[in-house]
Amino acid sequence: MATTSRRKFIRGSMLAAGGALLVPSLELALSGCSGKELKKIKILSVSTAFESEPLLRPFGFKGSYMNEIWQTASFLKSISGEHAIGLCSQNVLWSDSAVFNAHSESVSNALMYSLTDRALRIVRSREFINPVDLFDSVFQEVWEAGKKIIGNPALRKTFALNAMVSVDNAAWLLYAKENNISDFDDLIPAAFKPALSVHNERLAAAQLMSYNMPVAELRAAVDLGFFFMKIRLGQPGTQEEMLEKDKARLTEIHEALKNIQTSYSINGKVPYWFDANGRYENKDTLLKFLDHARDIGAIDNIMMVEQPFPEESEIDVSDIQVRITADESAHSIEDILKCIQMGYKGIALKPAAKTLSMTMKMAQVCYEKNIPCYVADLTVNPVLVEWNKNVAARLQPFPGLENMGLMESNGARNYKNWGLMLNYLPDKDASWVNPKNGVYELGRRFYRKGAGIFEPVEHFEEMFAGK
Repeated sequence: MATTSRRKFIRGSMLAAGGALLVPSLELALSGCSGKELKKIKILSVSTAFESEPLLRPFGFKGSYMNEIWQTASFLKSISGEHAIGLCSQNVLWSDSAVFNAHSESVSNALMYSLTDRALRIVRSREFINPVDLFDSVFQEVWEAGKKIIGNPALRKTFALNAMVSVDNAAWLLYAKENNISDFDDLIPAAFKPALSVHNERLAAAQLMSYNMPVAELRAAVDLGFFFMKIRLGQPGTQEEMLEKDKARLTEIHEALKNIQTSYSINGKVPYWFDANGRYENKDTLLKFLDHARDIGAIDNIMMVEQPFPEESEIDVSDIQVRITADESAHSIEDILKCIQMGYKGIALKPAAKTLSMTMKMAQVCYEKNIPCYVADLTVNPVLVEWNKNVAARLQPFPGLENMGLMESNGARNYKNWGLMLNYLPDKDASWVNPKNGVYELGRRFYRKGAGIFEPVEHFEEMFAGK
């Protein structure tokens, strides 16, 4: 499957509905508005398309580099005539680095895209009342299909979740249309409302430092008011080489930022969010890195270390004095409970990577266990940033910050055509779209409009004209 040039796209075949499969209703537990009678929605036809977006420079993490990101779109049409289009920014390297490293970048993207197409074939002709219902009824089948497509019975669950994002988002938008929902608060099923009940006035806008981003660019971001730094760890090489590179990178960054103060963090220091993407194979290596941070005076800047160890490594972190959080190892309620038992004190939520349906479940169990959550990016497009923002805005304020939530968005610093992509937003000039002085300023209109996600995006509507 070949990628396409800008302004062009590749579309999958239109799939007409066959027989129906009824999905049991969880109407009361999952109703967006308690007691409201929700419609039973039958999917009549589906279609898919994608376009490739180039990056400004090779984007490094997990010891490898990406050069492009495929933007995939899933189209669902119901028997009532309503339709919805969901989007996904694929990330094979994040979701399963073994797949990425076993193929060329384009082939690995094509494999994930083929699983999205397969997911659409699976949901075709299904009936559902709530998107969570639909997701639960098909995910295992999608994951098993992914194992066959890739030829790997150990395919990571996150690969299938990432492939399902555009399908799941389309289901949520179709559900909203069928039930006349235009407010994200009303979209949230009753079972998950406790976890997503806050209306934060502000969100900290975390800035990502990949392996090869010049420190001068980071300092320029700080001069513009950004104050929360996400720093990639786990550089290429052996564990010893990786550690020395990571220590040198921290020294370089801290030297540039150590004297900067901010009123947004409780201790007044610029917060560091380290993301190792599972590259540290043992606790001793991580402790050596933290010892180095202590030696250079950076330990009090560290607000968290995310996913230091591979997900299959059941390493207890309860004795580590900085906050350790989970990302790739947390893709179900069971995973989160295991992480909590091992001493993890935070969970990264990724609506644009693990589906909104799974994210709501994860947010609720974290709320019940009093585990802080934040929203991490996947270098997603501007439309998906607003999906992420809807979730981040409703989470409890993140510990260590002055009464605000936390969200990462790094697309503006990594996509070659970010400005053009931003123009696709129906509310591109809204006050909440771009951060100001390092924070997203939210307001009543943001909450009233659900960050604009319910409005059709003309660029993607054109892909499916006549469908």
